[in-house]
Amino acid sequence: MEVLRIFAFISMLHLVHLAQQSMVQLKNNGYEDIVFAINPNIPENPKIIDKIKSMLTDASTYMLQATKNKLFIRSVKILIPNTWKTNSSYGRPKTESFDKADVIIADPFLQGDDPYTLQYGGCGEKGKYIHLTPNFLLNDRLLRIYGPRGRIFVHEWAHLRWGVFDEYNHDQPYYLSGQRKVEATRCPSSINGLNKVDLCFGTKCEKVDCEYDSSTGLYEEGCLFYPNIEQSVKESIMFAQGLDPIHEFCDKDNHNSEAPNQQNKLCNQQSTWEVIMKSPDMTSTTPLTNTNIPPPVISFLQYRARVVTLVLDISGSMGGFNRISRMYQASEVYIMQIVETGAYLGIVVFSSGAEIKSELVKITDTIQREQLKTLLPKVATGGTNICSGVHSGFEVNKKLDGATYGTEIVLLTDGEDSGISSCFPEVEASGAVIHTIALGPSADKALEQLATMTGGLKLYASDSIDANGLIDAFSGIVSSTGDVTQQSVQVESTTLRVQSSQCLDGTVSIDNTLGNDTFFLVTWDALIPNILLSDPNGKRYVTVQFVSDQFSKSARLTIPGTAEIGAWVYSLCNTHSAEQVLGITVNSRAADGKEPPIVAEAYMNADSASYPSPLVVYAIVTKGLSPVLGVSVTAVIEAQDGKTTTLDLLDNGAGADILKNDGIYSKYFMSYTGNGRYNLRVRVGSNSDKSKLAAPKNRALYMAGFVVNGTIESNPPRPKPSIDNLNLGNFSRTVSGGAFVVSNVPSGPLPDLYKPNKITDLGAVIQGTQVILKWTATGDDLDQGNATRYDLRMSLSSEELVNNFVNATAVNISYITPKPAGSHEMFTFKPENITISNGTIIYFALIAFDEINHSSDISNLARAVLFLPPPPKPKPAPTPTSKPNSAVVISGKMSTIFVFISSLMASSVMVAIFV
Repeated sequence: MEVLRIFAFISMLHLVHLAQQSMVQLKNNGYEDIVFAINPNIPENPKIIDKIKSMLTDASTYMLQATKNKLFIRSVKILIPNTWKTNSSYGRPKTESFDKADVIIADPFLQGDDPYTLQYGGCGEKGKYIHLTPNFLLNDRLLRIYGPRGRIFVHEWAHLRWGVFDEYNHDQPYYLSGQRKVEATRCPSSINGLNKVDLCFGTKCEKVDCEYDSSTGLYEEGCLFYPNIEQSVKESIMFAQGLDPIHEFCDKDNHNSEAPNQQNKLCNQQSTWEVIMKSPDMTSTTPLTNTNIPPPVISFLQYRARVVTLVLDISGSMGGFNRISRMYQASEVYIMQIVETGAYLGIVVFSSGAEIKSELVKITDTIQREQLKTLLPKVATGGTNICSGVHSGFEVNKKLDGATYGTEIVLLTDGEDSGISSCFPEVEASGAVIHTIALGPSADKALEQLATMTGGLKLYASDSIDANGLIDAFSGIVSSTGDVTQQSVQVESTTLRVQSSQCLDGTVSIDNTLGNDTFFLVTWDALIPNILLSDPNGKRYVTVQFVSDQFSKSARLTIPGTAEIGAWVYSLCNTHSAEQVLGITVNSRAADGKEPPIVAEAYMNADSASYPSPLVVYAIVTKGLSPVLGVSVTAVIEAQDGKTTTLDLLDNGAGADILKNDGIYSKYFMSYTGNGRYNLRVRVGSNSDKSKLAAPKNRALYMAGFVVNGTIESNPPRPKPSIDNLNLGNFSRTVSGGAFVVSNVPSGPLPDLYKPNKITDLGAVIQGTQVILKWTATGDDLDQGNATRYDLRMSLSSEELVNNFVNATAVNISYITPKPAGSHEMFTFKPENITISNGTIIYFALIAFDEINHSSDISNLARAVLFLPPPPKPKPAPTPTSKPNSAVVISGKMSTIFVFISSLMASSVMVAIFV
């Protein structure tokens, strides 16, 4: 029974919300508190606000129609950046922030104005945010390309809120249907239009019928589908919401299950409407009888200066395990480097009662930071009264303008407090954000509720000195305004137990996006090591140039100006007579306020789990919202007992990772070693030329044009990337992913409850009389380890494989030994009892088994197609222009082309050139 329960849970795993949840509420059919956030780097423009209002009004009406009178938009909050003028009508944010917004308004970093939604999880799971550019909102010429903004918003909302996927495919725009006809990837297949390619002569082009590519059997590269502007169908919003008749989603009656799109792949051939109907939003509502809905209510909130108070535990238990000095060390890092210039910072300490060590101080330069550092506590005594510390923190935060709305508290404690719930009402009413740091195994179990109530971070550090857990936790508490150029970025954080007279050696890469406010922090647990640091030009820094502090057992070097780009080499040598733990932490800020740095974020898909339910680890690597591909991402998860698990996160579209090359790296975690808190830390590294920028996935369809009364009216071509060199070179980042809590882990050896993960990228091609299949190996336990064997089946009917897999024709694959999860697999064979001829379509599906015969779910369906296209029709030659030596180019492909050469004697010669 337990095995059945865990199998069922894994199939529903992606329905779990991510740790950073949206604030949207659904009440009486209306969505309330949708948060829009404008990036502070966007110049002030009141027209952006006007366009958002208009878009939302149209979207609400269109949404009601699309959901069959069930859902609409009731209220929206727009976060105005503090770089815009103040307005007395603007309210103050409470827990709303840019990093938790549902919709962000920001410039693209790489390419174009495609709206898109960042989606982590599988079918039916909510996304993280919708990204719209200012130009998308302001430029009405884009309406012809994407459609009315209200309709686009509903398309993206379906991604964000209901977890459906696009019904087109940028990478595979055409496929061969079961009727042996090449079709555009779309839903429904009854949307009609023309397939055309540009035939150009000099600067003059005309659209001609697409030819077949003999290597694929599909249309040639450059062929585009132009839908008719007038359609007889009303579906689908996830394909072409811009067409006027379209106002519904594809349902089971008109769904195109053959189309090679993400909706079919990730939702097991379910239609978008079937998935939407299963969402809690739809199952919890009934259709409105009165569809005369009011326009959405728009309210405005504006950021003020950042206000943070450190609320630090100095109870007697903090005197053990070196906790008080470690708290001093990490708090010093936060004060000296992490908190942004211009922020207000206060300090409160508490034990049996609370004491205000410093009222709010505005950080303008190093002087204030040094003054605050001297006020950090060094002595631990007394009991634990968490609420007294929180209350005093609120009192400090009020001193700026009389309110706690939008202010922050960083609460660190190692102790239990039976009265912690007594301040829950005050916390809920405060409108403040509380970030909690649990230190050691005995921190109060209710501590995280304070963060949950207020939208704060949940962080944890063990008592292990072999990790920089506490420093990493403080380093992750940065501003949430969306201006990453002002944030401190952790470049490196590493520790090692070093024998006497041995050294911790390494290299830190400062890339060209960083360099300002760079500092190197060296830590030890017994005696300061001998420090040698060399910059990329060979300049050396030694121990005496570092500012050391014996109480915190740390030494800091701040690099003046902008740090040199390249490899910084360090050597920390243990001068103590016994072994000790040595560590180094490196932080820096953006070198240019206009150039966003490469940043990493790390999350678990949930902040708690009950054994044996697995969790998913996610890491996003971006530069200016553009995904970064080709990097090495490693997650280190530390349990409450100090045991660690290391996972290599992948962006390969297999296992826990749903989309390949989207800059989101992921893997399952189920190596539970006990109950209690766990801590996540992620390291990102690039030591080659493989790392590069890419465009986001799930982009709205850039419509090439339309057929109007039989004539194609083209749109401008899609903009090219704004950056020529997309390679990023060497860099590294470390980031804390916060804490999560695990319960119900039994003592003793744990049984094998996890089955191999479903294979989602099975592909098949026919070459001659053979079929070649490729896929990514799954694991013994979900996406880890090695499966034991495969079961491959084929059929001429896709329905047979889906509905009756065990009775489909088996293919002998027994001599294939499964490779480690994430590896590339390939299998070639010659089908028996099937004659491969022109038009043959064979379907394949695959199941993996582990050593105790747990079986994976059936893979995606792969189609092997042999299609020999008819001979190409002659291309009509455009009328020659007066330019000499003008060449005909057909979609940029290798073709038979003609060159017209105008002679000086007014006669012409046609020469055939074969290339």
